[in-house]
Amino acid sequence: MNMNKALYLLLLGFFCFSSANAQEFSFGIKGGANYVMGGQITGNSSNGLYYDGTVEADSKFGFHGGAFFEVRFGKFLLRPEFIYSSMETEFQFPTAPSIYAVDKISVPLLLGYNVWGPIDIYAGPAYQNVLDSSLEGTEPPNQVIVAQNTPLAAQAGIKASFGRFEVDLRYDRSLASAEPLEIDIVNSDYGINRATFDDTRLNQFLISLSFKIFDSSANPGRRKGGCYF
Repeated sequence: MNMNKALYLLLLGFFCFSSANAQEFSFGIKGGANYVMGGQITGNSSNGLYYDGTVEADSKFGFHGGAFFEVRFGKFLLRPEFIYSSMETEFQFPTAPSIYAVDKISVPLLLGYNVWGPIDIYAGPAYQNVLDSSLEGTEPPNQVIVAQNTPLAAQAGIKASFGRFEVDLRYDRSLASAEPLEIDIVNSDYGINRATFDDTRLNQFLISLSFKIFDSSANPGRRKGGCYF
């Protein structure tokens, strides 16, 4: 049995078990905006010939979208998700700005608690896979930027439900450590030449609007104690 098939069977078993034992469950889609932070670069003076200052990237907005599955056991909830995030920050180099862009997939597993009425708080680990990362102005243009040295992250937040809709605010923080990377930037365009990418990690706040495609609490005719998949 290959790994993909084993993972599929494990997830299928989890959903069946959760559906059979949970008091309520729902699944749906989500999307929204990201406020992205992070990134630091220090120039190499090369005996005073080039810019040798440290530049911290300015935060920018990005976007995300994905899907979720949620099971509830009384006041507790378990919520796996699948999220695609497009993230950017901007370095203000001496003669021109440069965009640092990272696209990634996150698979968080969140444990939550209902604190009052429609309000839930939650936290949990997330597996993250960087699909692409780039910095404008590097030479060669396709220089690889290593955005993380571990796929692990942590997420925590708060959400409120209004019928089939949810509003969600969370913080997503990489658990990678800072790993300096030597880069070369087109000096004639950006006013900085050889440099060290001191910190490639990006963290973000995400605000999302979710829609429950199916919600068992809104479907009293659902059958009890079985697998829906």
